[in-house]
Amino acid sequence: MTGTPIDLAGVPVTVMGLGLFGGGAAVSRWLVARGARVTVTDLRTPEELAPAIEALAGLDLRFVLGEHRPGDFSDTALVVANPAVSPRNQMLETARAAGVRVTSELELFLTHCPARIAAVTGTQGKSSTCFTLAQLLAAGGFRVHLGGNIGRSLLEDLEAMSPDDIAVVEMSSYQLEALPSPAGGHAPRVEVVAVTNVLADHLERHGSVEAYAAAKRRILPLAAASRGAAVLSAEDPRLSEWSEPGLERIDFFPTRSSNEGLNLRDGRFRLGEESLGRTADLRIRGEFQHENVLVALGLAHRLGASVEGLAASIGSIRSLPHRLEDLGVRRGHRVWDNGVSTTPDSTISVLRSIEPGCTLLCGGKAKSLPLDELALVVRERARRTIVFGRSAEVFGAAFRAARIEVLSVRTVEDAVACAFEVMAEGEALLFSPAAASFDAYLNFRERALAFRRALPPVDREPASSVP
Repeated sequence: MTGTPIDLAGVPVTVMGLGLFGGGAAVSRWLVARGARVTVTDLRTPEELAPAIEALAGLDLRFVLGEHRPGDFSDTALVVANPAVSPRNQMLETARAAGVRVTSELELFLTHCPARIAAVTGTQGKSSTCFTLAQLLAAGGFRVHLGGNIGRSLLEDLEAMSPDDIAVVEMSSYQLEALPSPAGGHAPRVEVVAVTNVLADHLERHGSVEAYAAAKRRILPLAAASRGAAVLSAEDPRLSEWSEPGLERIDFFPTRSSNEGLNLRDGRFRLGEESLGRTADLRIRGEFQHENVLVALGLAHRLGASVEGLAASIGSIRSLPHRLEDLGVRRGHRVWDNGVSTTPDSTISVLRSIEPGCTLLCGGKAKSLPLDELALVVRERARRTIVFGRSAEVFGAAFRAARIEVLSVRTVEDAVACAFEVMAEGEALLFSPAAASFDAYLNFRERALAFRRALPPVDREPASSVP
């Protein structure tokens, strides 16, 4: 399933892709701590990587920046590739041709992790599901470690983990694609997995929705090797038939009424006929969050959390930032931050979760995904759109074709200023970009923070609970 643990003392290792989000720095620290002779290589310059380099100050390692040298991939014992690096990268092919093992931070974690593991992937909702699951387990008395694609490496937690702990790991399609084939190797203790959904995304990397789905499906053998379970949507045609020898399948029904599997019925989260708690007790906003909580409840139940404990914990669940976050009333307008949105589908879900008639701010770097359904929902649910960034022309054309009022500006800051000039009294503002951030920002968080900084002061703070 994953690689066999190796003694790294004195072993030459190349880390490909330092990156700016902490993963490359974390794996480099972990390798150095185990005595490896580490070379870190990245195509970006030292100036561009200054924060990541600073995080490694004082460590005994070598940097090769602004280029990749073939010898660093052929004359080494191990290459650890950043998830952003395609498995088909020429330098990785050079390493394999020389008989060098290519691995990833995720594989190293799975190989060395002593704890029980719950893993979640999906196009939408995987971070929220992981965050909710970690809260439910912690409230139930479990010792929990949360990390992975959610933005925190778990490698440096390994020394503190015990066999009774639970690691909640978010896994991206990029990370899963890079894992080795299921045959042979070390089997980690992945007891439960979930795939929240598979929608069109990351086609620039995977080439097709089918290839993207295949990458997501690679999470199933991880649990099958431990005779574990997978929570999968019975309503998603791409997931409804997924199975694996030795794997228990737990269906969930996000919208359709059912007496089976994980379902939402009569105002309750249920597993079959058994109630896991009331939806009315949930204090986080958005109907789409009900699905994430339902999946998290199912995973926690399978890991041993009591039904009574789960039901009692629902009211204390918090949401991650930038997920339909209420930023209060500004100059008489309710402001919603859904900056996590990088796809049309995620913006559609949020538009359906708030009162109609808002002004929608969207834009960034478009992903060449269809905009037809988004345009239809915007026409039904929003009063106008303000588009910004590199995708402004693409979004603007789609919205105008659907007879939607469109205003086009250059930046997020311009979009906020424009919105407060044109919104009618009492009209809400929704920031839900529906596109990637990479035309102007390193990630969606930086873009969302830029949106917040551009807002006028708060007239009235957000409500403390959900009505």
